[in-house]
Amino acid sequence: MGRNGLIGLVAALVLVIAGVGAFIVLRDDNDEPPSDEATNNDSNDSADDSEPSDHDPVIETVAEGFDQPWGLEFLPEGDQLLVTELVGTLAIVDIDSGDVRRIDGVPDVSAEGQGGLLDVAIDPDFPDSSWVYLTYSAATDDGNTSTHLARGQLDLDQATLRDVEELYVAEPATQAPVHYGSKIVFGVDGNLYMTIGDRGDKNFADHVSQDPSNTLGTTVRLRPDGSIPEDNPFIDDGDIADEIYTYGHRNVQGMTVHPLTGVMWQSEHGEEDGDEINIVEGGHNYGWPIAHSGCEYGTDTPIGDHPLDRDEFPNPAFFWECGSGGFPPGGLTFYEGDQFPAWEGNLLVGGLASEQVARFIEEDGELIETEPLLADEGWRIRDIVVSPHDGAIYVAIDDDDVPLIRLVDGTED
Repeated sequence: MGRNGLIGLVAALVLVIAGVGAFIVLRDDNDEPPSDEATNNDSNDSADDSEPSDHDPVIETVAEGFDQPWGLEFLPEGDQLLVTELVGTLAIVDIDSGDVRRIDGVPDVSAEGQGGLLDVAIDPDFPDSSWVYLTYSAATDDGNTSTHLARGQLDLDQATLRDVEELYVAEPATQAPVHYGSKIVFGVDGNLYMTIGDRGDKNFADHVSQDPSNTLGTTVRLRPDGSIPEDNPFIDDGDIADEIYTYGHRNVQGMTVHPLTGVMWQSEHGEEDGDEINIVEGGHNYGWPIAHSGCEYGTDTPIGDHPLDRDEFPNPAFFWECGSGGFPPGGLTFYEGDQFPAWEGNLLVGGLASEQVARFIEEDGELIETEPLLADEGWRIRDIVVSPHDGAIYVAIDDDDVPLIRLVDGTED
């Protein structure tokens, strides 16, 4: 793959040269329904041939029959996996037997366009605290839709959520059924972080993501009960909503916490290309659409200035600029496990229109792209997690009636 990304300074970490996938994308991913299609180029010029893998991944089917799976979250022992489906169902999968149960008590969702039941996370103290957190699109009183956050207590014996309560609703609600963001993680501080998309706003001259009096195009930081922490970065700024942690985002659909540093990373959709991986630090404006490496759809017209030319915004850790073909990203995670010890600490990023999993070596914020995974399967990769139970890599495929699959070590001893 050819290279076209340069890395700047973010969160006091030195970021250097980054690579870029060079595959053909017929339309950008999931930004404007209907779903797009993509074709891969088999070339891999940027792969790190100096790092041979001593473990060959093999694809296994864990369970079948999922409709538009979106979010994956393991329960602590790692042998049971929660799976959200866009249509509004929450499933729990026994990864050893393949048994699938649907959970009752899930809030009603608006499953239209890119909306529906989206991400899932569990309380950091699970199972002592049995809260399960869900993000989803739902109608508001004015008939529009917005990104919602709710939680319920998971009763595994009865396969139901009890005491469900709505914690947060992004404002303002809009008509466009796109760009809900909706990724949620718990930080090392015990607070909940949630991404909210820009809802497809095309007014680049006066964009909603650059107006932090609302929460579109943001990452918000909340306590587990939905209240606002008193140490949020903009809490004393009357012009910025108290819950905002970062703003100036387009549509973040991947977020993870580095297992060693506790630093938060995000994957973000660009317009025509312009997709990014960012290291996230509270209190910053990430520049969309003032600073962006992509172009307006169907053109080679840049949107805003190149991000490396605007010092007031954090530079992406990695980006796919206009003309590269892009890499509309789904979920991302750092690999930790015994299945693939050569990949320990690698960053894995699901690719939707690119139909692959990008694998990066990460050292002190520097990303070096290596051989991708699943590049020959024709699967849009929505989310990716690693089981603490067996170290296998579990993958959600973005389509109807699809299997839940995992990657395991297929090397014979």
